[in-house]
Amino acid sequence: QESTSSNLPLELSVSEAAKLDQKDWFFLDVREPSEWEEAHIPYATLIPLGELTARLSEIPKNKNIIVVCRSGNRSAVGRDLLLDSGFANVTSMAGGMNKWQSQGNPIVTGP
Repeated sequence: QESTSSNLPLELSVSEAAKLDQKDWFFLDVREPSEWEEAHIPYATLIPLGELTARLSEIPKNKNIIVVCRSGNRSAVGRDLLLDSGFANVTSMAGGMNKWQSQGNPIVTGP
């Protein structure tokens, strides 16, 4: 099965990601719940990478998707998994939450 090629660049920088309109974009956080509770993007949705395949139905087909992790490695894996599953509008956030926080973007803590 050929993977879908993304209609988006494979990665966006944190500064680009911070400007995205959440009406059009689904922010998918693929970290573990413990990491999520330390800090996450207020409008992101948590689906840990290990659960992603089983929970594809929770991901909207009508939005662009940006995958987020701690440093950028897992988000690339998650992005490729979504592309392989037929989602076309997928990118990942380079530098992950580490860079998001270091640039002073909004975060929330807790579940």
